[in-house]
Amino acid sequence: MAQDEARFGRISGAKRSWAPHRIRPLAPRQIVRKYTYAYSAVCPSMGKMTSLILPYGNTEMMNIFLSHVSKEFKEYNIIMLLDQAGWHRSNCLKIPQNINLIKQPSHSPELNPVEHIWDEIREKHFHNIAFHSMDEVEEALCQGLNILKNNQNYVRSLTNFPYLNITL
Repeated sequence: MAQDEARFGRISGAKRSWAPHRIRPLAPRQIVRKYTYAYSAVCPSMGKMTSLILPYGNTEMMNIFLSHVSKEFKEYNIIMLLDQAGWHRSNCLKIPQNINLIKQPSHSPELNPVEHIWDEIREKHFHNIAFHSMDEVEEALCQGLNILKNNQNYVRSLTNFPYLNITL
């Protein structure tokens, strides 16, 4: 599996969009510094993923997420690729029995397949939208995560990097 977390909030920027000739598209923009964090783990070979939306990016939230993954995939022994965020290296991190962590090299987000999940959600559910509340942000985030979770073939096509195919 591969794991990552991403911050989503009410800061929006205008992106290119299509409009008929001679019509200028309207794209709202706002800067409201309120955020929530999405934690996701994906099994690229099966196209399965699990996610939680949590209020912070820290060791306590990572412990909650690892426990969730451990329970959801209890029949598997999980080898999980993750970046080197501070809360991934903390001495207070509680790693469940069925999870082994592998840290990816520093400054190499392109190696983590979950980054493609975040790109997909931002493009399809956060593109040129100004949210009026954090509830709307969380609703859009839930919708995007659920759509991906229910489409295993698409998740596999987004995340199944050749270097992750390990034969034991």
